Amino acid sequence: MSDKLIRVEGVSKLFGRTAAVADVSVEIGAGEFFALLGASGCGKTTLLRMIAGLETPNSGRILIDGVDMAGVPPWQRPVNTVFQSYALFPHMTVAGNIAFGLKQDGLPAAEIKSRVAEMLDLVQLSGYGDRKPAQLSGGQRQRVALARSLAKRPKALLLDEPLAALDRKLRDQMQVELAALQRRLGISFIFVTHDQDEAMALAQRIAVMRDGRIEQIGAPREVYEKPATRFVADFLGRANVIGGRVAGRDGAFLRIDTGHDGLVLRALSPLDVAAGTEAWIAVRPENITFEECGHANRADAVVCAAAYVGGESRYELAVAGGLIVRATLPNRAGDAAPHPPLGAAVRLSWPAEAGILLLQ
Repeated sequence: MSDKLIRVEGVSKLFGRTAAVADVSVEIGAGEFFALLGASGCGKTTLLRMIAGLETPNSGRILIDGVDMAGVPPWQRPVNTVFQSYALFPHMTVAGNIAFGLKQDGLPAAEIKSRVAEMLDLVQLSGYGDRKPAQLSGGQRQRVALARSLAKRPKALLLDEPLAALDRKLRDQMQVELAALQRRLGISFIFVTHDQDEAMALAQRIAVMRDGRIEQIGAPREVYEKPATRFVADFLGRANVIGGRVAGRDGAFLRIDTGHDGLVLRALSPLDVAAGTEAWIAVRPENITFEECGHANRADAVVCAAAYVGGESRYELAVAGGLIVRATLPNRAGDAAPHPPLGAAVRLSWPAEAGILLLQ
């Protein structure tokens, strides 16, 4: 058996004349936690539903464990889906919900009973088998939906924003539990989400989607620190994406003329890019300091907005020519120097290595 459990090869899906998914190819490994990340309408759920067999591609093919899934109905595929709404049967008990698919498959009663008990223990709901879904919290209902999908022992679990309905604190708790569950089971999880923090916290690899296509695939650190496009840089985190044209090279650095009152920025780049080429520099707010520090990039600015958000303070700063730059400062107990107030004049700087050069 290949270590690539799922292969999506040139898959497209049209709804009328609109391409919800456009010529997507991706491979997902056996035992991998893989995230499909993107804004609403980007095609991530449609792609997941095609893997599940709930939608049929207009072109391309999907293979699971080396078998072409064309014409294979959802209930015969070696995958199961957890939906955002959980889709539990309200008239059934927790045990009845978990047992439903097993009964449909005609398993012996003794095996069903044993597997239901196993699943309840797996999701830490032993003793809850006789309750109805309405008697459970949101987090408990989510665990029941997981248990029902895992009871049939699929080779991959497909999760369509299963944490979206939970409050922030419970979501954080369930993320930890979900990651631990995946490691314990060792099966592939394909997780759809619009939440970048959630994707980076859970997944081993992330596919960032836009307009039915995949913009970039990589490990969380890779897509965050080395985005391939302006869209990825801006979608993941709160990057400053500053446009301009290549003005030349200073050794290992490319100089980018931003067109904002002579502001020229430097980015580390091995690429040989011709002068005059349109380019962008992406700079993460956490890499910008409010000190000179001898960095290659420096700019005078005025604080025009500030927000305290617990562990950090977020700033918007007006730089030359109307350019607005975002920066963050950590909030540490006992900091000797106060953070700059609104209206304060500051000196921003960041190293050339912190600037991500983008050509598209």
